[in-house]
Amino acid sequence: MLKHRGFPGRLPGTDFQFVIRRANHKDGPTKLTSRERFKDRKTSDRNADEGFLAALWQQFGEDPFPRGNLDAGRLSWLFEREVIAATDPFDPSDYDALLRINLKLAQVSFPSVFDPDAHPLNGPMNWDDSDIET
Repeated sequence: MLKHRGFPGRLPGTDFQFVIRRANHKDGPTKLTSRERFKDRKTSDRNADEGFLAALWQQFGEDPFPRGNLDAGRLSWLFEREVIAATDPFDPSDYDALLRINLKLAQVSFPSVFDPDAHPLNGPMNWDDSDIET
């Protein structure tokens, strides 16, 4: 399992996890699924989605990236919408599976992530050193 060095481990000031520490050797990788986002989701959940997408955008941009140690639960809130499979066939239960940001939909869903004047985390990410996965 590839560990994305320099990727934040969580949303600053919260317990919203962005990465996992180690591979699941017993049961294998958790399968990515598309989770429906309802309009009445908590603000903190929406902020976690936005922060995660901002971190993905800063780390990878439009380039394909391996799933690696990115948290399956957090990815699933964006999967098949803002984050899509980069290859066909795609194995949603593979740490080496390639993903990419669906830029057009991501810009509509989370416009502030792509507007450097509107999003407080844009530019160099304002992650605490304790938030960075090393």
